[in-house]
Amino acid sequence: MAVYAIGDIQGCFDELMRLLDQVKFDPAVDQVWLAGDLVNRGPNSADVLRFARDMGTERVKVVLGNHDLHLLATAAGVNEHQHRMDTMESVLDADDREELIQWLRYQPLFHHDKKLAFSMVHAGIPADWTIADCRKYAKEVETVLQSDDWHEFFKNMYGNKPSQWSEDLVGWDRLRYITNCFTRLRYCHNDGRLALKFKGHPEQRPENQSTWFGMPNRETVADNIVFGHWSTLGTGQYEHVFSLDSGAVWGDLLTAVRIDKQPYQWSTVQADPAGLPHAKNK
Repeated sequence: MAVYAIGDIQGCFDELMRLLDQVKFDPAVDQVWLAGDLVNRGPNSADVLRFARDMGTERVKVVLGNHDLHLLATAAGVNEHQHRMDTMESVLDADDREELIQWLRYQPLFHHDKKLAFSMVHAGIPADWTIADCRKYAKEVETVLQSDDWHEFFKNMYGNKPSQWSEDLVGWDRLRYITNCFTRLRYCHNDGRLALKFKGHPEQRPENQSTWFGMPNRETVADNIVFGHWSTLGTGQYEHVFSLDSGAVWGDLLTAVRIDKQPYQWSTVQADPAGLPHAKNK
């Protein structure tokens, strides 16, 4: 069985199909990990969700990204955070809208495969969390997303505070912090506080900030982790972490890395800017 991890698809369904063809993905035996942001900004979000849903959990592993949560928030009636570049109509206007939304609500924020010794998150992990912590804290958010109170979660999800973790955090503050780590994190202040505003390349990062994976004394420093979310960083391997977002939705590349054996094999396909509504707005 081959296992491929793929970065942010964001509705680029045709590119996903071409990439899977290129790596000769066999749906009977192989597995694909999708590192969040399956939807939005691209043209075919509904088809991406249907593909992942119909393949089943044995063949496809998914974690939620910030755009996936944004779609769920919109479906929950939380509309004040809409963006001019949102393209979620293929899901929101679909005949099977409710089935797609229900399926997406039940996807995790963090995935760990003990046998493979790899984990997947959309954005990042704070330095003081272990893999066991990640699994536990992700489950707290997932429990609310899968409950009858899921609409209330999205009324309280948006915002950058709190920026510092404490086991004493409770309620929406606690869930917001956990969600921001798994779906929005790129940088931390040197004192460990989340730094969520700057989105650029590390060479231009503000003083006293570090990439989440470059933080000193990081508990997961020896753990293999794949993540997306960060097209300005691009793809690459940084010791045990693998960055997968190569900006397909902006007309660049969609990237996969085979993670079940070494040397790790990277594959890409070029996105077609003509089919992407915001490719020129990078």
